[in-house]
Amino acid sequence: MPYVEEIYLRGHIIDSLILPRTFDTVMDLGGDFDVLEINVGKHKDDPSFAHLRIRAESDAMLAEILDNLMVIGAEVASTADAQSKPAPKDGALPPDFYSTTNLPTEVRVDGEWIPVADIEMDVAIVLDRERRRAKGLPMAFVSAGEQIVVGHEGVRVHPLERSRDTELGFSFMNSDVSSEKPKRLVIEEIGAEIKRVKAEGKRVIVVGGPAIIHTGAAAALAALIRAGYVDALLGGNAIAVHDVEAALYGTSLGVNLKTAAPVEGGHHHHMRAINTIRLAGGLREAVEQGILTEGVMYEAIKADIDLVLAGSIRDDGPLPDVITDVLVAQQTMREAVQNAGIALMIGTMLHSIATGNMLPAHVRTVAVDINPAMVTKLADRGSWQAIALVTDAELFLLELAEVLGVGR
Repeated sequence: MPYVEEIYLRGHIIDSLILPRTFDTVMDLGGDFDVLEINVGKHKDDPSFAHLRIRAESDAMLAEILDNLMVIGAEVASTADAQSKPAPKDGALPPDFYSTTNLPTEVRVDGEWIPVADIEMDVAIVLDRERRRAKGLPMAFVSAGEQIVVGHEGVRVHPLERSRDTELGFSFMNSDVSSEKPKRLVIEEIGAEIKRVKAEGKRVIVVGGPAIIHTGAAAALAALIRAGYVDALLGGNAIAVHDVEAALYGTSLGVNLKTAAPVEGGHHHHMRAINTIRLAGGLREAVEQGILTEGVMYEAIKADIDLVLAGSIRDDGPLPDVITDVLVAQQTMREAVQNAGIALMIGTMLHSIATGNMLPAHVRTVAVDINPAMVTKLADRGSWQAIALVTDAELFLLELAEVLGVGR
């Protein structure tokens, strides 16, 4: 195997399973390795260090191995600076561009490591050597001629490490997907985390699906917004439509939310709700005109939090507030999640995955869904910092509101 590169692993590489994951990754991808040096910390706070030589049968295999190891947190031993090439055209990248993770990332410029700003998953790194600046930028927003980092040399990624704290909640990677968890204890930890995030001046993001309305959890979420515990609400046309339907008709998808019985002609209610808002000119106009007087959308508008409704191909209407240009929706979502401290993703798979892709790995992420596949899909797409609660949206929000001392 003539293709060789050396890597370093630093930190709590034993507790965080970084070292065994490195071994498995190399072997699974067809490579081989030698351990050149290893020092294991003897006390809880002592970091460990490993120096490995990676061998592969081809340059392409070596590049694939290194790309995967850098996600884990390996640092390529080469002392070379980051390499870059100009973007060949607007919205396109050099073929060998470096594709980011959502972990803290640095690039080497003139021998100095500089942080990559605006890091998120699956974007390019634009490098300004003169100003010694680097930032993550989605492919669609790259301009022709911008210098794009290519290859893996001169790039290093800092992994999140497993906490030694044995408490529930946010001990890193301690939360398997399971319906058999002491949910009350976890929700109490989430409530404490929300309070800590707010005290630090960071933002609480809620990503919500229509299940919040269907299950009768709207009042609890509205109370959390009213009490100042939500800084941004992200979702789609459906959560807003059914929230308005509930406010105007007392139904969601034509089902009475108090009796759980279908209402005669109720299948028309969501369309009539959409029409009412369109006639008013939008959600905010409906609030100002006294048409919409309660519900999640009402409280979000009254509290003036960031409300981002991203459209999809299946939307009825949609409401005038829904952003139907996907690139505009993406960018608006990115702006809304800036300075996020915690994100609660409740009952929506696609919007949760989209938001998860935009969040740095240090943002605490809680995925709540009755279907365990939702958080599994989040993890498969790189949001492996997410913890999971397999439970009903209403039960989660009611308990969270109680934990935070918020009345409905």
